[in-house]
Amino acid sequence: MAEKRGCGCLPFALAGLLLLAWTIRDMGVPPLEIEQYDPRSPRRPMPQWSDEQFVIEDRPGGPADSMGTAFAVDRDGAWLTAEHVTHGCTRIGLENGAFARPVSRVIESREGDASLVADALTSSAALPLSDRMPAPGSTGYHMGFPADVPTLVQSVLIGAANARRGRTEDSQPVLAWAEEARIPAGEGTLSGISGGPTFAEDGHVVGVNSAATDRRGRILTTAPDAVMRLALASRVVDDRPVAYPFQGLADAQRRFVAWLDQGVIRRIFCDVDEPAGG
Repeated sequence: MAEKRGCGCLPFALAGLLLLAWTIRDMGVPPLEIEQYDPRSPRRPMPQWSDEQFVIEDRPGGPADSMGTAFAVDRDGAWLTAEHVTHGCTRIGLENGAFARPVSRVIESREGDASLVADALTSSAALPLSDRMPAPGSTGYHMGFPADVPTLVQSVLIGAANARRGRTEDSQPVLAWAEEARIPAGEGTLSGISGGPTFAEDGHVVGVNSAATDRRGRILTTAPDAVMRLALASRVVDDRPVAYPFQGLADAQRRFVAWLDQGVIRRIFCDVDEPAGG
């Protein structure tokens, strides 16, 4: 039986950011519509890639205001993030300068920790997706906003595994990576990097940042084929961007800065209403 290893959920961000995020004029914004996409069936069960099992602990108290990362996969307004970033939210907003732009349609995958925002801001560029698993031992690059700081993490792929969130019995195929370097350097939590892109050396996005364990230096990302199925099922991802191989960490840093400047990678905010009488 596989060893169970605890992982910290992402993201649990600074509450102050949400004050900025929701100081917006959102009159006339359609109600948030959350759709579920689940390709699994008795005839097509979710693949089990490995006997290695990670357990991701749920946030105590359930969904709460938080911040994560999102990235454009189609210039007409399709963005990917992590499913646990959008799940349970009353409102979701995508960073737009000093404010957040509310979104009204989100498709959450039941197969992996990925959500597609289907009607958000347009983008000057989109990031290329691939459903091919990189070779174990190859380099990966993770981008996002842990602790609200734009951060690039270099890692090496350990291999495929399975992750189970909280007390649920359902497991999800994931890729497990070992952290090697960060820019800026540091050893703090990666909270807030959830939903950001994970790149293979060939320049394709092969996963969405899902969870991390600071003690073990592991990063879990969604399986690349699960992300691709979600993108195709949404019918809003038509772009086919060209992927260019990374030439090392410095090259990855230059691209990250450029994508931040272009708004291809942004913060995404979740607002959760308190229960009546709470």
